[in-house]
Amino acid sequence: MHSVEAVFAVVWAAFWLYWLVAALSRKRGHVQWSRELRIRALVVVIAILLIRLGVLGGQDLNTNPWRAGVGLLLLAVGLSFAVWARVHIGRNWGAPMTRKDEPELVTSGPYRLVRHPIYSGILVAGVGTAVALNWTWLIVVALAGIYFLYSATVEERYLGEQFPDTYPTYKHSTKMLLPFIF
Repeated sequence: MHSVEAVFAVVWAAFWLYWLVAALSRKRGHVQWSRELRIRALVVVIAILLIRLGVLGGQDLNTNPWRAGVGLLLLAVGLSFAVWARVHIGRNWGAPMTRKDEPELVTSGPYRLVRHPIYSGILVAGVGTAVALNWTWLIVVALAGIYFLYSATVEERYLGEQFPDTYPTYKHSTKMLLPFIF
């Protein structure tokens, strides 16, 4: 394993370990498992097909130090943004498409910039990983982006129902994933 690849593996592992530990403090909620399982199953099937077809394997790693540096910067910025959002939302965080028993609408901190900063941060970090290691990882980022866009759309419908007086104004004034753009 190359040193750049090892750094990315360690950083991603530390991020997901933090994520699992932080999930222990969330509020109770309900996930519509049939919808959640269908979309996750579709993503897994596509990933397995890509692996079986050899799209994600056997590729040479990037050896350009500038690309590695830019990728590492994007990884750090993206994961830092996601962690900031996770810390800021606190116990209100939940698995994608979860309805909370005692919901609160969080619109401050990173949520002032975008409505779904955790998704945004993870996608930026994924792009950084692709830039640094191998462009074919953009396929994984695209799959995650499709899943996050679907999850965000479902979550926004729930939030509109739970906060009919305040969510439409917030939604109108804040972009979904990319500040000032989308």
